Amino acid sequence: MYSVRERQPAPAAGSTAAGHRAGRRRRSAHRRGRPRNRGRSLLIGLLVAAGPLGSAAYLLGGRRSDASSGTPHPRSTHVTPTPTSSPSSSPSPPASRTEIDVPPTGNGTFVTAQASGETVGSGSRPVRYIVEVETGLDISPSQAANEIAEILAAPRGWTHDPNNAFQLVGAGSPHDITIKIATPATADALCWAGIQQDTGGEYNCEVPGGVVVNLKRWVKGSPNFDGPIHDYRALIINHEVGHFLGHSHLTCGGAGRLAPVMMQQIKGLHGCVANAWPYDENGDFVTGPPV
Repeated sequence: MYSVRERQPAPAAGSTAAGHRAGRRRRSAHRRGRPRNRGRSLLIGLLVAAGPLGSAAYLLGGRRSDASSGTPHPRSTHVTPTPTSSPSSSPSPPASRTEIDVPPTGNGTFVTAQASGETVGSGSRPVRYIVEVETGLDISPSQAANEIAEILAAPRGWTHDPNNAFQLVGAGSPHDITIKIATPATADALCWAGIQQDTGGEYNCEVPGGVVVNLKRWVKGSPNFDGPIHDYRALIINHEVGHFLGHSHLTCGGAGRLAPVMMQQIKGLHGCVANAWPYDENGDFVTGPPV
């Protein structure tokens, strides 16, 4: 969202770095009656015996069961160690993990993905990149690296420009940029150290030598973006790598049009349609007025 070339005004004097600010974020009544005759006693006995069966049938009819009432249950913001399955008449496969814990702060150290890939794009010199994930997060560095590699290799991505090429390299290999996924407080600290930009625990940035991705955005996306989380991650990577490639911020080009990938879409779409890719389905660059 923020880049080396486009710094926003610094916070007022006296404010602290985002890393320091993160420390603040944290009946039954039983009536005995005298039976009047034997026949009435027998009738009462039959009704009492039938009562539990009738109740069971009512509950199994689905009108009062929590599992079938349609009443939503609160969603946990933490990873559930053992996935639970919805009630069903037939077995279902285990639920996939969809919730990732987003701690507000981390320890500031990183693990580099042990992953590599082929060069994508036709540019004469590929941008070599590594992917790092802050230590202790519930994210596999290698899986994150492979997801980013898919984004950068997509047909509507930056490789549509014949001047661009990218290559994922592993730990210890020479590289041009580092893509880091970090907790909000760590991301704030890195963005402040790199470009003196206050990202407020919410945003990503491009800094000298790489890209900083806020874990909150990687996991939760944005309320302005209606689509799968993978698509929003594509927007993050394409936007910040776009800054590295020299692209500046754009804004909406007209109501109903695709939002440029270089638009700060998390701050509002201004009539445009959310979009994660630099190019449209026809191969045309999605643009708009400069900011």
